[in-house]
Amino acid sequence: MSHEHPELHGREPIVHVSCVRHTYPDKTSVHLCGLDFVVGRGERVVVLGPNGCGKSTLLRTLAGLQPALSGQVEVNGAPLGSFRRRALARTLTMLAQFNQIPAGLTVRELVAYGRYAYGGWLRGLSRADHAAIDEALETSGLADDAARDVAALSGGERQRAWIAMALAQQAPIVLLDEPTTYLDIHHQLDILRELRRLNRERGLTIVWVLHDLNQAAAYSDEIVLMRAGRIVAHGAPDAMLDPRHLHEAFGVPMLKIARPQTGAPMCVPAYEGASALDAARGPHGEALAAARASKDIAA
Repeated sequence: MSHEHPELHGREPIVHVSCVRHTYPDKTSVHLCGLDFVVGRGERVVVLGPNGCGKSTLLRTLAGLQPALSGQVEVNGAPLGSFRRRALARTLTMLAQFNQIPAGLTVRELVAYGRYAYGGWLRGLSRADHAAIDEALETSGLADDAARDVAALSGGERQRAWIAMALAQQAPIVLLDEPTTYLDIHHQLDILRELRRLNRERGLTIVWVLHDLNQAAAYSDEIVLMRAGRIVAHGAPDAMLDPRHLHEAFGVPMLKIARPQTGAPMCVPAYEGASALDAARGPHGEALAAARASKDIAA
């Protein structure tokens, strides 16, 4: 396994995963196999890997929803199991990959569920609760849809409503399992930009699962690459887009190239034949030379 992340010197650990193992009782699902990594306070860490490699299981373990068979998860230096549920909910929030649609709720009522950690249902919503709900609706682009029934929303709108609920919780650690699912490219980038803004302005710590490798590299400080329940590499995006690491995780030959506008790293599949590469590059072929220069890396 490759560890090419920056030194921990100067980084304040907020989540520490140590030798975590998890095994499903039916033994048919992916197991987590002795995972070790640290998330620094205020960082954006993305978990990447093929379907079924254990990404969602890892996030559920970090959230305390799926206890580890062995090893330990620490949050703010304390074992995850030492937190009371409401205290943990004020510390971290998680948006799962699949969520059941509640019947008869408006968007605003759904988002209000994110405030449960601050007093339960009996005391009613405070001024601070309403302000948090308003801000979450605005951030997710649903301020004008607050009175709509959640069941009447499109898949993308519903996903943004769930994201708003997670943000209304105002926990300093946010775990997001495929938050851009169902979203068109416009709303994908909107959500990614807003989460990056909250990260920068409030020091929000984000651990998320994404499938778009280039979005992951552009919006994250560190990448964790997984395969079959194991971490195969983790580190800075520039290092993790190395075709060797991507091939180890996904089993697909990749090319690492420079983004024409900024020089930032990005990757594309190493399609067989120059014509396929030309088609992927478009008529102007700005990045074709860089891609061909990288063929020896991907070989």
